[in-house]
Amino acid sequence: MIRFGPAGIPLSCKGRTLRDGIADVHLLGLSALEIQFIKVNPTVRPAFAEEVGKTPRDLLQQLVVQVDSPGAKDSHPRPFSLDTPIQKRDLLTTLSWSLAKEHADLATTRDIARALDVELTLHAPYYVDFFGSPQARERSIRQVQWSAVLAAGLGARLVVTHLGFYGPGPRTDSAERITEVIGGLSKWVQQYSHGAVQLAVEPSGHPDVFGSREEILEMTRTVKGLVPVLNLPHLAARERLKLETAAEYEPLVAAFRAACPGRLYTHFSGLEQYGPGEFRLTPIKRGSIRFDPFAEFLAGREFDLTVVSSSPLLEHDAMYMKLLYERALTRRWARKPVPPSPPSRPATASSSKPSTPSKPPKTAPPPRTKPKPSARPKAPKGRSASPKAGVRRAASTRR
Repeated sequence: MIRFGPAGIPLSCKGRTLRDGIADVHLLGLSALEIQFIKVNPTVRPAFAEEVGKTPRDLLQQLVVQVDSPGAKDSHPRPFSLDTPIQKRDLLTTLSWSLAKEHADLATTRDIARALDVELTLHAPYYVDFFGSPQARERSIRQVQWSAVLAAGLGARLVVTHLGFYGPGPRTDSAERITEVIGGLSKWVQQYSHGAVQLAVEPSGHPDVFGSREEILEMTRTVKGLVPVLNLPHLAARERLKLETAAEYEPLVAAFRAACPGRLYTHFSGLEQYGPGEFRLTPIKRGSIRFDPFAEFLAGREFDLTVVSSSPLLEHDAMYMKLLYERALTRRWARKPVPPSPPSRPATASSSKPSTPSKPPKTAPPPRTKPKPSARPKAPKGRSASPKAGVRRAASTRR
């Protein structure tokens, strides 16, 4: 099954809430939505006296995404549980997020998405720095963990993230360091969500940002449970690909499918390239890479795939991609030859039955005709045929 959807709440959505966005995606005939967790407003505070003994899930108007015990100094804290009672000296990290105010909102949104058959994923904040200062590295790790908490509450299956700039020194050293960090994050996400949410990393179109095709595929082979994202515009920008025929998509899809045992996650949009590392995403009709050959490639095979529109037009291009795929599928089925009808089986002596004479068809009886009344005999001339005339004649005789 192939799902199509936008990367963010549809532009045509009037309510601008997450629930309205899911409903609009369903009404537009789409079946996927990537939630953008871009703006992060965390607040760290001690637990209030009235909150002690309650669970983070039960707090009203509080979206708790982390519970820390005092004295814990670990860049990879153990996953907390939303059902564990809050202790007296715990530190709570809450988020001010416009798409949800508390964990009950997340649960309601999850139920709506499941009822409408809309697959949810969540994109972590775009700016991460795993090679900078210890504070920047810890902040990036925390943001990915908070994204996993929100994804688990929403029922999303993936948390998508970038990997940031390369660190100082050789790039091989940066690959080893980032693989260690991402390995710890992937393990944290799986432990917290009990395997329901997976961490996904996507390639970058800039040569100075970690995430070439080889680096992403090698990391997913090394880190257990890590999922690669096939971001076609980024790969086309980084490798200067044209992607004009269906054959050019085949090695890309084959390599990423081999590294992803489940449903393949894909991003697509138009692309304008200016120089090495200089590009911008555009609507599909105005970009240098076209979706038509990719639709032809998908129509010729059976894939379990999600295609997300990262175009500036969001849901419009998601619907356009779905239309192109359906057209390619229709053309393929029209070219498919009609299978010949199976030959009739000859009758055998054992199976043949003596033919019984057919009864003659019943003929309809002739219609009944009503007999015509017999004509009265004519009275002789000179006499009246009326009985009254005879009475008058007899009376005149008596006189």
